[in-house]
Order: sequence, then structure tokens, then C-alpha cells
Amino acid sequence: MTVIPLPRRHLPVEDGEAGRESAEPATPAELRRQILRLTHRYSEATAGKKPFVAGRTRVDYAGRVYDSDEVTNLVSAALDFWLTEGPYAHGLEQALCRFLGVGHTALVNSGSSANLVALSALTARELGERRLGPGDEVITVAGGFPTTVAPIVQVGAVPVFVDLHVATANIDPEKLEDAVSSRTRAVMLAHTLGNPFDIDEVLACCRRHGLWLVEDNCDALGSRYTSTGHGRPVTRLTGGFGDIATSSFYPAHHMTTGEGGAVYTSDDLLDTIIRSVRDWGRGCWCKPGRDNTCGERFSGCHGDLPFGYDHKYVYARFGYNLKMTDLQAAVGVAQVSKLEAFGQARRDNFRYLYRHLAPYADMLRLPEATRGADPSWFGFLIGVLPEAPFTRADLVAELEQAKIQTRALFAGNLLRHPCFDEMRSTGSGYRVTGDLDATDTIMRSSFWVGVYPGMTADRLDHMVETVTGFLDRHRS
Repeated sequence: MTVIPLPRRHLPVEDGEAGRESAEPATPAELRRQILRLTHRYSEATAGKKPFVAGRTRVDYAGRVYDSDEVTNLVSAALDFWLTEGPYAHGLEQALCRFLGVGHTALVNSGSSANLVALSALTARELGERRLGPGDEVITVAGGFPTTVAPIVQVGAVPVFVDLHVATANIDPEKLEDAVSSRTRAVMLAHTLGNPFDIDEVLACCRRHGLWLVEDNCDALGSRYTSTGHGRPVTRLTGGFGDIATSSFYPAHHMTTGEGGAVYTSDDLLDTIIRSVRDWGRGCWCKPGRDNTCGERFSGCHGDLPFGYDHKYVYARFGYNLKMTDLQAAVGVAQVSKLEAFGQARRDNFRYLYRHLAPYADMLRLPEATRGADPSWFGFLIGVLPEAPFTRADLVAELEQAKIQTRALFAGNLLRHPCFDEMRSTGSGYRVTGDLDATDTIMRSSFWVGVYPGMTADRLDHMVETVTGFLDRHRS
């Protein structure tokens, strides 16, 4: 490795250090402390917020929220030049376990990868009769993000679609039971825009039929749900109810590592399988940089391989390399400590919008939390009622013209997208239980705006004034 030294005159110095003799040597530890102090100062000095000008400054629907903690951690990880999974990754896994109250966390490179790992883990032969096999069914919804459904198709299973409840934009639990067949093995659902689905009803159905539950918690990290399924109320964070749960750490989400995600479980066997799927499908469970944890690295018998074949290169299944880097995890370690504050800001911003838009319930359908839920809202879903004297497109155009970002509820109805053209034309590959009328209603009439922690008071005021001004004009 070739290291090009930086001339000392170009090195940044702390106040009071400029008078040192130029020949005075600095130890690596001293240099590191100096670099991190200056990084902190630089981050603080450049963190000033730009002035907001209504109608000219864009009001983002979401975005990263960070300070000098994240920047300093990132530089610290870069100084170690640990480019793969390392100490920060292990620290972030432990912090997420503590936050969610789960037994195991495996970091991955995206929320989409987290969902793929979760579904792939359920195909493992170690799971016996509960194993998810080709042609087996997984119940889900069409009104969400495609990467909740894509892994079902990718592992050779059949997605079974159930309609939504218009008020909560989550699965209608009354229709869940009718979707179960002799081939059903799992239920995979997302908590829509941070609003938990009816966990008690879904879990009760899963227990009756011996089904796996995979919680897509990518939009709901920090949301709480009070379960009464065991006779007394117990409040827990979403992501801790399913057999497996997932997170995304994309910048729009509740915390960020840039790209990144996580898979959670409290089942030891599932954790072993999850890590194997994530790490090339290997049978070895040694952490990177460690060897022979099992004590039988060169003395085991695996498949038809020669006796004593190196266990580090024995593959129990077909897998991937989906690990997170330590540089990403360094940012996450700082972010996870702020999750409670981030969640409170999201709740406060949601309540502010709700309070100002509630008087217009004759024209708008406002979001409704699931019974027993305390959402850490990802967004504020607005539906335009059929009797309103304007369309969803009219209101969206008004907001976008005012530089306020809007978003559709992801895929709307995934079955109407080109990715389903071939499956639809052949009439195979998926099943629909009942109709998807509520899903289509939300697709045609709804959109959402942001409530993320970077949503300042002047931005919220601009949003409220734009929406209410538009509504008042159409009401008069």
C-alpha cells in the first residue's frame, strides 16, 4: 500500500496549536483526535439552516436529518479504513436489538435486501414442514411498495392479495381469514406510512393456521402498538411482533445510513439462517476476520465434499452478499440514538397538520391510526372525497406549484403495473381474494405529504396555508 504524506503546512490545526515547532512529531492518536475535533467544528460551522421562502424553497416530503455526531462517526470509520462490516456494524446491531427489544439484528445493504433475506430464510430446509416451498402462498396486499411483494415471487412462492381498509390504508383483517388456503405458509405485510396494521388480528390468524409473520417495518421504525392478544395490554414497538421483521435506512426513512437496512428476529435458528442467506449462503458462522469458531473447521463432513473440507467454504444454501459497510453503520450508530426524538417530531408534525385540516372533513379523508396504535408517522395521507368539487390531481397540482412535494401511496395497486403484465395474461403466479376496491379507491383519490423531523414550522405553515387556501376557494 502506498501512502502519500500530506505536507505538514497543509494539515488543519486547532486554535493554539499553530505555534508548535514544525518539526515536532505528532502521534497517530494525537492526529486522530485533532482530525475528529476539526471535523466536529467543521460540521457545526456548516450546519446553518438556509432561510425558507414560501413558494420558492422546496418543502421536501422527507430527507436526512443529522448533525456533527454522524459526520464525526463517518470520518472516524474512514480513518480506520474498515470498508466492510466491522466494529460500528456490530455496535449498530446491538443498539437496534436494545431499541426494538429483539434478540438478533442482521444489517444489510437496503430495505429491499432485508425483505429478500427474510423471505429467503423461510425457504430453508432446517424449518421442516413449515418451510416455504415453490408454489406455496404468502398473503400480502397490492397497495404498497413493490419490494414487499417482489421477494415472494423471487423465491418461487405465490402472492395472495387481500384488500385494504380505506381509513387506515392497511390490510382489512376481516378479509384475511378468507385468503388462507392449504398452501398458505406465511403473511408478509408492511405498516403503511408508519401506521401499524391490526397486529392482534393478524397474529391471531397466523397462530390459528401455523403461519409465519414477516413484518415489513421499513416505514414504521419507532411506531408502537398495544396488544391485548394475551389477556392484558402490552405495548411494544413494531418490528418485535413478527417471526421476522425488516427495516430500511434509506434517507427518507426514520433513520438513515444512506443505503442500508436490517433484518430482525428473536429466534436463534432463524437468525443463523438469515445470516447465512446474507453471507453468500455459507454454512460457517464465524464473524469476519475470525476462524474456527465451531472448532471443526477442518474435521467435519459436509454433503459430498471431502472429509475435512474447509468449513468457511461450505455452502448450506444459495445466498447473496448483502452486508452493510462499517462506514454506513457509523452513521447509523449516531442516528439510532436520536430515534425517540425523531419519532416525537413526526408525531408532533402529524398532529399539527391534522388539527388544521380536520375542519375540511367534508372534502378530505384524513389518516386514521389503527386501534391500539401509536404511529411514528412516515407521511400524512390525504384522500379527496368523491363529493369534493375538485380532484386529487387538482390539489396535487396546487401543492407542487407551491414547491410542496407530494407522493402517491407507492404502487397504488401493484397488479396494475407492467411488472404484472405477463402474470396477468397467463392467469397464473398470483391469487386475489375478493376484490381490491379499497386499494383502487386509495390509488385514485389519495396522496401524502411529509412529516419528517426536518419539517420546520415555517414549512408546515406554508403547507397548511396552501391546502386550506385551495379548499376555501372551492368551498365558497
